[in-house]
Amino acid sequence: MELLRVLRRRWDTYKYRFVPWLLLNVRRQRRTLRFVPESSQDKLISDGDVCDTLLKVFTALLLNDLSRQGPALALLPGAGRRYAQLRADELDPGRQGPLSPQEVLLRTMGFSVTRDRSSLRSAGTGVFVREGFVPKGAVVAMYPGTVYRKHEPIFFQSLGNPFIFRCIDGILIDGNDKGLSRSVYRSCSWRDQLGPFQMSDVSWLTAAPQNPLAVGQYVNNCSYEKAANVCYQEFDVPRHFPVELKQYLPNIVYSHEIDSHLRCVVLVTLRDIQQGEELFSNYYTIIN
Repeated sequence: MELLRVLRRRWDTYKYRFVPWLLLNVRRQRRTLRFVPESSQDKLISDGDVCDTLLKVFTALLLNDLSRQGPALALLPGAGRRYAQLRADELDPGRQGPLSPQEVLLRTMGFSVTRDRSSLRSAGTGVFVREGFVPKGAVVAMYPGTVYRKHEPIFFQSLGNPFIFRCIDGILIDGNDKGLSRSVYRSCSWRDQLGPFQMSDVSWLTAAPQNPLAVGQYVNNCSYEKAANVCYQEFDVPRHFPVELKQYLPNIVYSHEIDSHLRCVVLVTLRDIQQGEELFSNYYTIIN
Protein backbone atom coordinates (compact mmCIF):
# COMPACT_ATOMS: atom_id res chain seq x y z
CA MET A 1 0.00 0.00 0.00
CA GLU A 2 2.82 2.38 0.84
CA LEU A 3 4.41 1.71 -2.56
CA LEU A 4 1.12 2.51 -4.29
CA ARG A 5 0.84 5.80 -2.39
CA VAL A 6 4.39 6.76 -3.39
CA LEU A 7 3.68 5.91 -7.05
CA ARG A 8 0.44 7.91 -6.93
CA ARG A 9 2.23 10.97 -5.56
CA ARG A 10 4.87 10.74 -8.27
CA TRP A 11 2.19 10.41 -10.96
CA ASP A 12 0.28 13.42 -9.58
CA THR A 13 3.37 15.60 -10.00
CA TYR A 14 4.40 14.19 -13.40
CA LYS A 15 1.10 13.76 -15.29
CA TYR A 16 0.93 17.42 -16.35
CA ARG A 17 3.99 16.76 -18.56
CA PHE A 18 2.80 13.37 -19.91
CA VAL A 19 1.55 14.14 -23.44
CA PRO A 20 -1.06 11.31 -23.80
CA TRP A 21 -2.64 12.31 -20.47
CA LEU A 22 -2.74 15.95 -21.58
CA LEU A 23 -4.46 15.07 -24.86
CA LEU A 24 -7.14 13.06 -23.03
CA ASN A 25 -7.77 15.53 -20.24
CA VAL A 26 -6.96 19.07 -21.34
CA ARG A 27 -10.30 19.65 -23.11
CA ARG A 28 -12.36 17.89 -20.46
CA GLN A 29 -11.26 20.09 -17.58
CA ARG A 30 -12.33 23.42 -19.02
CA ARG A 31 -12.33 25.10 -15.63
CA THR A 32 -8.58 24.56 -15.41
CA LEU A 33 -7.97 26.19 -18.79
CA ARG A 34 -7.43 29.79 -19.76
CA PHE A 35 -8.49 30.82 -23.27
CA VAL A 36 -6.96 33.79 -25.10
CA PRO A 37 -7.72 34.94 -28.67
CA GLU A 38 -4.04 34.90 -29.68
CA SER A 39 -0.65 34.87 -27.99
CA SER A 40 -0.17 38.64 -28.37
CA GLN A 41 -3.30 39.22 -26.27
CA ASP A 42 -2.28 37.03 -23.34
CA LYS A 43 -1.90 40.09 -21.09
CA LEU A 44 -4.09 40.81 -18.11
CA ILE A 45 -2.17 44.01 -17.33
CA SER A 46 0.27 45.99 -19.46
CA ASP A 47 4.02 45.34 -19.56
CA GLY A 48 4.44 48.87 -18.24
CA ASP A 49 2.40 48.03 -15.14
CA VAL A 50 4.44 44.84 -14.58
CA CYS A 51 7.70 46.78 -14.93
CA ASP A 52 6.52 49.54 -12.59
CA THR A 53 5.61 46.96 -9.92
CA LEU A 54 8.99 45.23 -10.15
CA LEU A 55 10.84 48.55 -10.01
CA LYS A 56 8.82 49.60 -6.96
CA VAL A 57 9.41 46.36 -5.04
CA PHE A 58 13.08 46.01 -6.04
CA THR A 59 13.85 49.63 -5.15
CA ALA A 60 12.28 49.11 -1.72
CA LEU A 61 14.38 45.96 -1.21
CA LEU A 62 17.56 47.82 -2.17
CA LEU A 63 16.77 50.76 0.14
CA ASN A 64 16.17 48.32 2.98
CA ASP A 65 19.67 46.92 2.41
CA LEU A 66 21.39 50.21 1.55
CA SER A 67 24.16 49.92 4.14
CA ARG A 68 25.49 46.79 2.43
CA GLN A 69 24.78 48.02 -1.10
CA GLY A 70 26.49 51.40 -0.69
CA PRO A 71 30.03 50.55 -1.94
CA ALA A 72 28.71 49.03 -5.19
CA LEU A 73 26.26 51.89 -5.80
CA ALA A 74 29.14 54.38 -5.46
CA LEU A 75 30.44 53.05 -8.79
CA LEU A 76 27.30 54.27 -10.60
CA PRO A 77 27.28 58.04 -11.25
CA GLY A 78 24.72 59.65 -8.95
CA ALA A 79 23.12 56.35 -7.89
CA GLY A 80 24.46 56.32 -4.34
CA ARG A 81 23.28 59.86 -3.66
CA ARG A 82 19.88 59.23 -5.26
CA TYR A 83 19.16 56.09 -3.23
CA ALA A 84 20.45 57.71 -0.05
CA GLN A 85 17.95 60.54 -0.55
CA LEU A 86 15.13 58.07 -1.23
CA ARG A 87 16.12 56.20 1.92
CA ALA A 88 16.04 59.39 3.98
CA ASP A 89 12.61 60.33 2.59
CA GLU A 90 11.00 57.02 3.57
CA LEU A 91 12.88 56.36 6.81
CA ASP A 92 10.70 55.48 9.80
CA PRO A 93 12.30 57.13 12.87
CA GLY A 94 11.00 54.38 15.16
CA ARG A 95 12.42 51.54 13.07
CA GLN A 96 15.35 49.53 14.37
CA GLY A 97 17.48 47.86 11.70
CA PRO A 98 16.45 46.47 8.30
CA LEU A 99 13.13 44.73 7.69
CA SER A 100 12.72 41.20 6.37
CA PRO A 101 11.94 40.91 2.62
CA GLN A 102 8.38 39.86 3.53
CA GLU A 103 7.94 43.01 5.63
CA VAL A 104 9.32 45.16 2.80
CA LEU A 105 6.78 43.64 0.40
CA LEU A 106 3.95 44.23 2.89
CA ARG A 107 4.92 47.88 3.42
CA THR A 108 5.39 48.48 -0.31
CA MET A 109 2.46 46.60 -1.87
CA GLY A 110 0.09 46.01 1.04
CA PHE A 111 0.48 42.22 1.08
CA SER A 112 3.01 39.45 1.52
CA VAL A 113 3.07 35.86 0.25
CA THR A 114 4.60 32.71 1.66
CA ARG A 115 5.09 29.01 0.94
CA ASP A 116 3.18 26.55 3.12
CA ARG A 117 1.43 23.18 2.94
CA SER A 118 -1.24 23.28 0.25
CA SER A 119 -4.93 22.91 1.05
CA LEU A 120 -5.17 20.42 -1.85
CA ARG A 121 -4.74 16.77 -0.99
CA SER A 122 -1.42 15.33 -2.24
CA ALA A 123 -0.38 18.71 -3.68
CA GLY A 124 2.54 19.28 -1.31
CA THR A 125 3.68 22.89 -1.06
CA GLY A 126 1.47 25.83 -2.04
CA VAL A 127 1.61 29.63 -1.95
CA PHE A 128 -0.61 31.71 0.34
CA VAL A 129 -1.30 35.39 0.98
CA ARG A 130 0.39 35.69 4.33
CA GLU A 131 -0.73 39.19 5.27
CA GLY A 132 -2.73 42.02 3.77
CA PHE A 133 -5.00 42.22 0.75
CA VAL A 134 -4.20 41.71 -2.96
CA PRO A 135 -6.40 43.61 -5.43
CA LYS A 136 -7.39 42.27 -8.84
CA GLY A 137 -4.75 42.89 -11.52
CA ALA A 138 -1.75 42.92 -9.16
CA VAL A 139 1.56 41.13 -9.64
CA VAL A 140 1.58 38.69 -6.72
CA ALA A 141 4.50 36.37 -7.57
CA MET A 142 7.26 35.59 -10.09
CA TYR A 143 8.24 32.25 -11.64
CA PRO A 144 11.99 31.84 -11.01
CA GLY A 145 14.48 29.72 -12.91
CA THR A 146 16.87 29.30 -15.84
CA VAL A 147 15.47 30.46 -19.19
CA TYR A 148 16.00 28.11 -22.16
CA ARG A 149 15.33 28.93 -25.80
CA LYS A 150 13.97 26.27 -28.12
CA HIS A 151 17.34 25.00 -29.34
CA GLU A 152 19.07 24.83 -25.95
CA PRO A 153 19.69 21.57 -24.02
CA ILE A 154 17.27 20.86 -21.19
CA PHE A 155 16.70 17.10 -21.50
CA PHE A 156 18.59 15.96 -18.40
CA GLN A 157 17.26 18.84 -16.30
CA SER A 158 13.69 17.90 -17.35
CA LEU A 159 13.80 14.28 -16.14
CA GLY A 160 11.35 13.90 -13.26
CA ASN A 161 11.11 17.68 -13.04
CA PRO A 162 7.57 19.09 -12.49
CA PHE A 163 8.80 22.71 -12.37
CA ILE A 164 9.39 23.38 -16.08
CA PHE A 165 7.18 26.17 -17.39
CA ARG A 166 6.58 26.46 -21.13
CA CYS A 167 5.92 29.93 -22.52
CA ILE A 168 3.57 30.45 -25.46
CA ASP A 169 6.49 30.94 -27.87
CA GLY A 170 8.25 27.74 -26.74
CA ILE A 171 10.73 29.31 -24.31
CA LEU A 172 11.15 27.14 -21.19
CA ILE A 173 11.81 28.20 -17.60
CA ASP A 174 13.22 25.60 -15.22
CA GLY A 175 11.99 26.51 -11.73
CA ASN A 176 13.44 23.50 -9.92
CA ASP A 177 15.60 24.55 -6.94
CA LYS A 178 17.30 21.18 -6.53
CA GLY A 179 19.77 18.87 -8.29
CA LEU A 180 21.16 19.65 -11.74
CA SER A 181 18.73 22.52 -12.25
CA ARG A 182 20.07 24.26 -9.16
CA SER A 183 23.70 23.81 -10.29
CA VAL A 184 22.97 25.16 -13.78
CA TYR A 185 21.28 28.27 -12.40
CA ARG A 186 24.12 29.02 -9.98
CA SER A 187 26.71 28.54 -12.73
CA CYS A 188 24.91 30.91 -15.12
CA SER A 189 24.52 33.51 -12.37
CA TRP A 190 28.24 33.51 -11.55
CA ARG A 191 29.03 33.73 -15.27
CA ASP A 192 26.97 36.90 -15.71
CA GLN A 193 28.11 38.84 -12.64
CA LEU A 194 29.22 42.35 -13.63
CA GLY A 195 31.89 43.45 -11.18
CA PRO A 196 30.14 43.90 -7.81
CA PHE A 197 26.70 43.69 -9.43
CA GLN A 198 24.78 40.44 -9.67
CA MET A 199 22.60 40.14 -12.76
CA SER A 200 20.18 37.72 -11.11
CA ASP A 201 18.93 36.53 -7.73
CA VAL A 202 20.20 33.17 -6.49
CA SER A 203 18.52 33.36 -3.09
CA TRP A 204 15.27 31.82 -4.42
CA LEU A 205 17.21 28.52 -4.35
CA THR A 206 17.20 28.77 -0.56
CA ALA A 207 14.49 28.80 2.10
CA ALA A 208 14.88 32.58 2.50
CA PRO A 209 14.60 34.35 -0.88
CA GLN A 210 15.65 38.01 -0.91
CA ASN A 211 12.96 38.66 -3.51
CA PRO A 212 9.77 37.66 -1.67
CA LEU A 213 7.84 37.40 -4.97
CA ALA A 214 10.04 34.54 -6.24
CA VAL A 215 7.76 31.68 -5.15
CA GLY A 216 5.63 31.27 -8.28
CA GLN A 217 6.86 27.76 -9.08
CA TYR A 218 4.99 26.48 -6.00
CA VAL A 219 1.58 27.83 -7.03
CA ASN A 220 -0.70 24.83 -7.61
CA ASN A 221 -3.08 24.22 -10.49
CA CYS A 222 -6.75 24.96 -9.89
CA SER A 223 -9.38 22.21 -9.58
CA TYR A 224 -13.16 21.85 -9.69
CA GLU A 225 -13.31 22.83 -6.03
CA LYS A 226 -10.61 25.54 -6.15
CA ALA A 227 -10.99 27.98 -9.05
CA ALA A 228 -7.98 29.86 -10.40
CA ASN A 229 -7.38 33.23 -8.77
CA VAL A 230 -4.10 34.06 -10.58
CA CYS A 231 -2.79 33.58 -14.10
CA TYR A 232 0.65 33.55 -15.70
CA GLN A 233 1.80 36.51 -17.79
CA GLU A 234 5.03 36.60 -19.78
CA PHE A 235 7.21 39.68 -19.53
CA ASP A 236 10.46 40.59 -21.29
CA VAL A 237 12.71 42.74 -19.11
CA PRO A 238 13.52 45.99 -20.97
CA ARG A 239 17.14 46.86 -21.67
CA HIS A 240 16.88 50.06 -19.64
CA PHE A 241 16.09 48.12 -16.44
CA PRO A 242 18.49 49.50 -13.77
CA VAL A 243 21.61 47.37 -13.43
CA GLU A 244 21.61 47.73 -9.64
CA LEU A 245 18.10 46.22 -9.42
CA LYS A 246 18.79 43.16 -11.58
CA GLN A 247 20.11 41.40 -8.47
CA TYR A 248 16.46 40.76 -7.54
CA LEU A 249 15.43 39.19 -10.88
CA PRO A 250 15.00 35.44 -10.20
CA ASN A 251 15.74 34.44 -13.81
CA ILE A 252 18.87 33.98 -15.91
CA VAL A 253 19.37 32.98 -19.56
CA TYR A 254 21.09 29.65 -20.15
CA SER A 255 23.19 31.02 -23.01
CA HIS A 256 24.23 34.40 -24.39
CA GLU A 257 24.70 33.14 -27.95
CA ILE A 258 21.61 35.09 -29.02
CA ASP A 259 21.13 38.68 -27.90
CA SER A 260 17.60 38.97 -26.58
CA HIS A 261 15.57 40.31 -23.66
CA LEU A 262 15.43 38.29 -20.44
CA ARG A 263 12.11 36.43 -20.24
CA CYS A 264 10.30 36.53 -16.93
CA VAL A 265 6.89 35.14 -15.98
CA VAL A 266 4.77 36.88 -13.35
CA LEU A 267 1.53 35.77 -11.72
CA VAL A 268 -1.29 38.31 -11.87
CA THR A 269 -4.43 38.17 -9.74
CA LEU A 270 -7.74 37.45 -11.48
CA ARG A 271 -9.78 38.79 -8.55
CA ASP A 272 -9.30 40.35 -5.12
CA ILE A 273 -7.54 37.90 -2.77
CA GLN A 274 -7.82 38.02 1.00
CA GLN A 275 -5.31 37.19 3.72
CA GLY A 276 -4.95 33.43 4.25
CA GLU A 277 -6.15 32.42 0.77
CA GLU A 278 -4.08 30.02 -1.31
CA LEU A 279 -3.09 30.97 -4.86
CA PHE A 280 -4.29 28.73 -7.71
CA SER A 281 -3.31 29.13 -11.35
CA ASN A 282 -4.27 27.84 -14.79
CA TYR A 283 -1.50 25.51 -15.94
CA TYR A 284 -2.88 25.45 -19.48
CA THR A 285 -3.46 28.38 -21.83
CA ILE A 286 -5.39 27.58 -25.02
CA ILE A 287 -4.80 30.00 -27.92
CA ASN A 288 -7.80 30.10 -30.23
